[in-house]
This record gives sequence, structure tokens and C-alpha cells, in this order.
Amino acid sequence: MLVTERRGRLHLVTDGRSQRQPVDGLPGNIQAGGQGGLLEVVLHPNFARNRWIYLSYAGRGSGGVGTEVVRARFQEDRLTQVETIFRALPKSQSGRHFGSRIVLSTDGYLYITLGDRADPNSAQKLDDHRGSLIRLWPDGRVPDANPFVSASGAKPEIFTYGNRNVQGIAIQPHSGFIWMHEHGPRGGDELNIAQEGANYGWPLVSHGINYDGSIISERPTRPDVEPPIYTWVPSIAPSGMTFYNSDAFPNWRDNLFVGALRARLLVRLELKGRTIIHEERLLPGEIGRIRDVRQGPEGFIYLLNDSSAGGVFRLEPVN
Repeated sequence: MLVTERRGRLHLVTDGRSQRQPVDGLPGNIQAGGQGGLLEVVLHPNFARNRWIYLSYAGRGSGGVGTEVVRARFQEDRLTQVETIFRALPKSQSGRHFGSRIVLSTDGYLYITLGDRADPNSAQKLDDHRGSLIRLWPDGRVPDANPFVSASGAKPEIFTYGNRNVQGIAIQPHSGFIWMHEHGPRGGDELNIAQEGANYGWPLVSHGINYDGSIISERPTRPDVEPPIYTWVPSIAPSGMTFYNSDAFPNWRDNLFVGALRARLLVRLELKGRTIIHEERLLPGEIGRIRDVRQGPEGFIYLLNDSSAGGVFRLEPVN
């Protein structure tokens, strides 16, 4: 399957009908249902040497289901030395808003995004993991430098809070800034830069409204919360995100790419410092709901959709 774009050609790499050998060693408490199931896969930066891989998933336990993260060694096509390094608490009966994206920063930290689990007020509670960005060491230890380590009753893993449902996170080359986006309600998807200890305002403020049309907040921001860098109204339902830093598409270097579920397209954002100066929408409707975006080692852009068959697509430059 080939789809031609103005500057790129889209090629189907594999789909859900392809036969693949299942990977043994996955946790036994994975709960598939609603928006939950297996959620994220990330390799350690030194994977070729240490074979560490990180997985997030909806894990069942006391009180319901919640986002969990394990690390394991991927050896001989199976997982070994599987250890749970994080469990979001409290667990919930809801099947929504797991967050679950993972990134390892250049300064050695592991970040995990979490959703509010459809309980908006939980995102403002520091004794509750829901609606936050988590920071750990790669082995699961809590860094002493985390902003709420010494705060009475607070979860020490929390790095930011007031987040609705962060489903995209990426490290910006050169600056090292951690960019993240989150689903708004009806309208008001946000693009933010993660800042230590910051409150991103959900549900105190929002650029969107409730699904029934009722007002969430009379104003989109206020002085005591961190305002978004960029918003989408109406919602595009952003998902996977990556910065492009290769030369296969030289005009796209340092651009930010965001997959969209509801809008069914790929968003390309040009930046100047912390400001978005241009948005381009690519591949509208070509492959359906785009769940993830990654840059391959050869500089091509890989896209994952979430249709019933599923598919991995490679965007290549047109010669």
C-alpha cells in the first residue's frame, strides 16, 4: 500500500494479519478493556548492551485497575528479570484515562505520564498519583530531588500535577526540555513543557467544555497554574509524539510530530524557542487513527494506527 504526500511516500510495513511469535514473560495481571491493556514499550538508551525494556499496562490489583510499569530484559525473544517499578495508586474501576507514556531523559530520569482515570478532582491531589507526571530513576527509585519528596502526605514520585490525560511525551534535542500533550475534554487539547512541581490546572481551568456542553471553567487559565504552550480547539485527540532530528527530511529537522486519533492525521509543528510558529496537517484520513509516532534509525518516520487489523506505516521522502 502506497500513499503519496507532497514530500513523503507512505509504505505499509506490517499489519495485524502478519504472523508474529508472542513474547513470553509478560505480567499476569494485565487487564484489557476500555482504554486499557498493553500501553507503551520503550527501550533503554543502552538497550543494545543491557537489554532493558520498559512496558506500561493497565494492571489489575486491590481496588481495581491502574497504570503499572515493569522493566525487564529482552533476551532470546522473551522477557526475563521482570520487575514492577511503579504502580499508580489508588486503583480505580474506570476503564478510561491511563496516560502511560514513558520517556528516559538525557540526565538519566524515567518519566511516566498518568491520566486522571476519569476522576478530574484527583488531578489536584498530591496524595494521589492520578493526573500527574511521574519521575523515577530507571530502576524505580524515587530521586531525592523530586519536588514533593518532603511534602507531608504527597506521593514522592510526582513531578507535575493537574494533568488530565497525557498521551504524548518527547525530549527536545539540544534544549533537553520535556514536551508533553494531553487530551482536553470537548476541545482544549494542550501542548505543555513539563516544569518541576508545576500545576497544569485540570480541572480548575480548561480551554474545552464537558461532553454534555456544560462549562468547566469560565476562564482558560489563571495565575497559579501553568498555561499551555499551544492548544487545539476543536480537539484532535493527540497521541504519540516525537521530535524529528534526522536528515532524511531536512526541512523537517527539529520539528515536532504529533499523531491524532479523532482527527485521523499527523500534525507537524514548527517551533521557535518555546513558541509554535506553524502547524501543518499531513495524511488526513489516509491510515485512520494514529496511535504512535517514532523516528527510525534511518531517519524515516514510523506511524502506528489502532484499527481492528492494526498497521505500522513508514513515511519515506519522495526522491
